[in-house]
Amino acid sequence: MSYPEPRYLGDQGELSASIRTADAPADLVFASGTRVHYLATGAGTNGQYGMYRYEMGPEAGGPGPHFHRTMSESFYVLTGTIKIYDGSRWVDTGPGDFVHVPEGGVHGFRNESGEAATMLLHFSPGGPREGYFEGLAEFAMSGMPSDEELAAFYLLHDNHWV
Repeated sequence: MSYPEPRYLGDQGELSASIRTADAPADLVFASGTRVHYLATGAGTNGQYGMYRYEMGPEAGGPGPHFHRTMSESFYVLTGTIKIYDGSRWVDTGPGDFVHVPEGGVHGFRNESGEAATMLLHFSPGGPREGYFEGLAEFAMSGMPSDEELAAFYLLHDNHWV
């Protein structure tokens, strides 16, 4: 495998780094208390990837088995215990554990530990995943849409339930 074609063609480099400190407030807070930090959005990385810090409270929750057609998803557990579905079984993962799911790979995650848990979510390429998170938070606040609206929402955000 070789490096891809250059995307930056300048000679001197440029001042373009971004920094987000650990104490920055969450970008989204669900009614359940789950907090999502938009560390790097697809828009901010020219579509290369998206990375989010996902902080779950002690109450049980998380998506069931599903897959994505357009992107891979990876999980890196920072704190607590998170069950991750690997397509055949639910596996308890803890700090330092990493799970990568290629496009089309069935997966899910949930916190059933009764304790808070935090992980990094990485999507590649970087689609507008924050719209998905924000839509879910809105549903929790205002009520679930019709079955047809919900199906269109999931299709728009490349979530295919199994």
